[in-house]
Amino acid sequence: MHASTLATVVEEIESLYDPAWAESWDAVGLVCGDPEATVRRILLAVDPVPAVVTEAVSWHADLIVTHHPLYLRGTTSVAATTFKGRIIHTLIKNDIALYTAHTNADVADPGVSDALARAVGLVGDLVPLRPSPDDPRRGLGRVGTLPETVPLRAFAARAAAGLPRTSWGLRVAGDPERPVRTVAVSGGAGDSLLAEARAAGVDVFLTADLRHHPASEFIEAGGPALIDAAHWATEWPWLADAATRITARLRARGITVETRLSETVTDAWTTTAQCED
Repeated sequence: MHASTLATVVEEIESLYDPAWAESWDAVGLVCGDPEATVRRILLAVDPVPAVVTEAVSWHADLIVTHHPLYLRGTTSVAATTFKGRIIHTLIKNDIALYTAHTNADVADPGVSDALARAVGLVGDLVPLRPSPDDPRRGLGRVGTLPETVPLRAFAARAAAGLPRTSWGLRVAGDPERPVRTVAVSGGAGDSLLAEARAAGVDVFLTADLRHHPASEFIEAGGPALIDAAHWATEWPWLADAATRITARLRARGITVETRLSETVTDAWTTTAQCED
């Protein structure tokens, strides 16, 4: 076994999560780093935020792979006086590369929603909730089944146990005793997939960032039950799957790397408080 260059690691990441699969508005790929640099340690995280970069520096990582982009829109400055500029300066000073796999990882087979589905207990074959036009095996979201039918409240508890802990856990819309067997999931914001969830005839749709009016109208119209989780929590399970697949690809080439999953909770919401009666 021998060490790898950054270029080789990127090649294997992109064999799993082809940048061509990303949405036109997305920004994926190598953000900073020398392709000829040696990579021995890879930190995987959802968000490229200062706390994650600090974790990478402390662990002496050579590469951070994140799901969310650092720069989703163009920029004219990476000055250290800016929030994102300071991140770039810290990465470069510490010889740490940054790579992003976002919507290309969302639609991959397997991808972000596959990992989410397994985390909340779905078994057997999974199919895309919204298949990609050019390849029906890929696409947004996944539909699968539970090993047995359970009440909605029990499935919500199972999902909460399978996802990383956040300050506000899960929100559930629907009859707590509703039988649940067929489930749709989508990592990240899933508002745009409500129609597909209804058409799929599932018992519940688990996703993140659901808004009041679309969710209310969906439930009132007789749609499946809804479970709204933290955005970060629905995407975090993918990190382990990505790490396993990347290291396996490299190992097949006689290359060994060490991976670590960031446990830094980067969900934006940190505390909850109940209103008094």
